[in-house]
Amino acid sequence: MKSPILFCGLLALTTLVACNHSEKNGNTGWEVYGGSKANNRYSPLFDIDTANVNQLQVAWTYHTGDSGALTQIQVNPLIIDTILYGVSPRLKLFALNAATGKRIWQFDPAAYAGNSKNPYYFSMNVCRGLAYYSDGKSDRRIFFGASSYLFCIDANSGQPDTSFGSGGRIDLHNDLGRDVNSFFVAATTPGIVYEDMIIIGDRVDEGAAAAPGHIRAYDVHSGKLRWIFHTIPQPGEAGYESWKDPEAYKHIGGANSWAGFSLDEEKGILFAPTGSASYDFYGGKRLGDNLFANSVLAIDAKTGKRIWHFQTVHHDVWDRDLSSAPVVVNLTKDGKKIEAVAQTTKSGFVFLFERNTGKPVYPIN
Repeated sequence: MKSPILFCGLLALTTLVACNHSEKNGNTGWEVYGGSKANNRYSPLFDIDTANVNQLQVAWTYHTGDSGALTQIQVNPLIIDTILYGVSPRLKLFALNAATGKRIWQFDPAAYAGNSKNPYYFSMNVCRGLAYYSDGKSDRRIFFGASSYLFCIDANSGQPDTSFGSGGRIDLHNDLGRDVNSFFVAATTPGIVYEDMIIIGDRVDEGAAAAPGHIRAYDVHSGKLRWIFHTIPQPGEAGYESWKDPEAYKHIGGANSWAGFSLDEEKGILFAPTGSASYDFYGGKRLGDNLFANSVLAIDAKTGKRIWHFQTVHHDVWDRDLSSAPVVVNLTKDGKKIEAVAQTTKSGFVFLFERNTGKPVYPIN
C-alpha cells in the first residue's frame, strides 16, 4: 500500500462530509467495525452520491508519521459523535477531531509494553479496527489489539483503564487451557461488544506449533473471563468425536476466528467464522473432520454455549478459512420472510442459513 497515511485522512473526510448533513435513518456515525454489529457495512447517509462525488475536496490530512518498511495499515476507523478513532501503521491508537483533523490524544502500546524498539512487534501485527463500549454516560472505552495484548483505553483521555486486566490490558496467551506463551497469538480483527462483555477471537500461527483459537468473552470493566468456547473441543463437548486423536485438544492449534464476528443483538446470537486447524496444509496429525475448524458458529452471546454450527470444509488441507464475518440479513423466499445469516467463502460459495436454527435456506449438496 503506497500511501496509507493519506488514505486514513481521506476516509475521515468523506465520512465527515456525510455526517454533517441529513440521513434517511438514525445511524449517522460508524461506531462499530464494519458499520454495524450485523456486519452489513452499510451507511444510510445520502448527501454524497454519483452526481456530486466528483466535487469532493480535501478538507484536512492527518499524518501519522510512523509508516515504514515493516508496517502496513488496514484499519477501518470509528466515527463516534465528532471524534475519529484510528490506528497508525505502528499500532498507535489516536483520536482526532473529525471536523479539523487535529489530534486530541495518542496512545503508543509499544512504549507502554516496553517493546518500542522491537520491529517484530509491528511487522507481523496489524490492527484492522476497534471495538467501542459505552454505558451511555461517562464510561466510554476503546478495545484494540496490539501484539499479543488486548488493551482497554479510556476514550475520553486516551489512557489505559488500569482496572481492566493487568494495568489496562490482557495477555492473549492466557486463558487458553494450556501453556502457549512461546506461540504466536495476536488480535488483528477487533472483537465485538455485547452488553458488558467484549468477545474476542485471535490470530494464531498456521504452522504445526500453534495456539488454539478459542473464542473468549471478557468483562469490559474488570477484564475477567466470563466464558470460553473451545473451537477445538475437549472431552464431553460437542464435536470432540470428530477428532480421531482423543488428545488433539492438547496439542493441535488453529480453528481460530480471526476474521471477526457479527451479532444479532436482539436475539443475543453471536456468529463466528473459523479458520482451518494447524498445520494448514497437512492433516496427518489431525485425522477426522476437525470440528470446529472451517465452520460457521452460532453461539449464545450471554453464555458462550453453541446453538448450531455448519462446517463448510471437512478436514481442510487447503487453507480454506472463512475469511469474513457472516452478514445478518432479512430476506424473502417464496413469499416467506426469513431471518438469515449469509456466509461467503474462499471457495466462491455463499451459504445462507436460517438465523435461529442453522437450517440452510437453499439445499446444500
